[in-house]
Amino acid sequence: MCSTENNAEPLGTSSDPALLLELKTRRPPSLLGRAGCETWSVDFSPDGAWFAWSMGHGIVWVVAWPLDSEDDQGGETDRGDKSFSCDHPVWGLAFGPRPPRSGTAAGPGNTSSKGNNSLLLATGLENGVIKIWNVLTGDAVFDLHGHEGVVRDLVFPQNGTLTLVSSSRDKTLRIWDLAKKGKKVQVLSGHKDWISCCCVSPDCSMIASVGRFDRMVCLWSLRSYTFIRNLTGGNRKTLYLLSSCDFSPDGALLATAAFSGSSWWIDLWDPYTAEKLATLVDYFDDYGQNQISAIQFSPNGLHLSIVTDCRALLIWEPGNKGMVMQTKADRDSNGLCCDYHPQGGVVATGTRDGHVRFWKAPRTVPTLCHLCRSILRHSVSTHQLEPLPLPKRILQYLTYRNIPERLRTRSSSEEEEEEWRG
Repeated sequence: MCSTENNAEPLGTSSDPALLLELKTRRPPSLLGRAGCETWSVDFSPDGAWFAWSMGHGIVWVVAWPLDSEDDQGGETDRGDKSFSCDHPVWGLAFGPRPPRSGTAAGPGNTSSKGNNSLLLATGLENGVIKIWNVLTGDAVFDLHGHEGVVRDLVFPQNGTLTLVSSSRDKTLRIWDLAKKGKKVQVLSGHKDWISCCCVSPDCSMIASVGRFDRMVCLWSLRSYTFIRNLTGGNRKTLYLLSSCDFSPDGALLATAAFSGSSWWIDLWDPYTAEKLATLVDYFDDYGQNQISAIQFSPNGLHLSIVTDCRALLIWEPGNKGMVMQTKADRDSNGLCCDYHPQGGVVATGTRDGHVRFWKAPRTVPTLCHLCRSILRHSVSTHQLEPLPLPKRILQYLTYRNIPERLRTRSSSEEEEEEWRG
């Protein structure tokens, strides 16, 4: 079975100043570089006390966080790290349940999952099965059957319930009730091809899903289990693929990521009105070398982490042209996924070689305006805001319409600009 080694380098002496440490898997030479070793998913537990990643070849490793805590120095303390053998490649991971928003940030006085007797981890497998594990006991709880293709993504809604949302290459999403061992299932059909990613709005009212090849951005009601709408915003002349999506922490924005042969871009949508608010686009010199793999909003909603082929990690503040932080250019970064620590400050990325890197993320103090908007928008939709007698400038800020409609991370030629506009 695979084991891990902690390759931690002091900040400022590593090859990239933003790199905090890296976990590498030890594999037999016969398995190096072969299909099946990819880290398709990583996840922090809701309280940030545990970290899980699919290290390839059907193995999931769960480690106590932080990795360098004072209690562990000297190697005399049993950290409780665990590995799970799933017998099939693991494509999706999710800790659950996720507590409501008011309880997501684990402070010094909060109860940690290390002190509880139960912490669930859902693993989505290549054969369509979802295995549920009790992390603290190391036991397999039960399996969920129904998907007929790779289970690509798993999400626990942020409401403290044992509801699990899964998306698959069988073109469907399923909602499982783990309190009833997954027997109560809702199937959402409508995609015409593989589903790349799904996410749930913070108020647990909507599910968003993106189809890799059908180029559909679908919104579904998590309350009535019905289709709401497909988000569309213009056509490109060239073929493109959709790869990832995520709601902002206040639920007022939905970000979707797509790429073509020579560019990638991120669209910001208003999920209530279906309006495309802004687009960030990046062009590349070499055709077919600029795939965007994953995006995720930071816990405070100020930043969006981006994993691409040309850099291991970029962090963007929506509305700005440049990046708040970006790792060094690396054509071999091979990034596939990312996840913020629930308290911020750290982003984990998984790679095609089964390794995990932890990066130092910006810690920006939110402005009072941002905090007020975030609290308000978590419970007030765009439709409820628009009739209010608010000054235009305040309404634009609250609905994120103050963001420039189009941003480029680098200059592009007139031909690229014309091709993008279609």
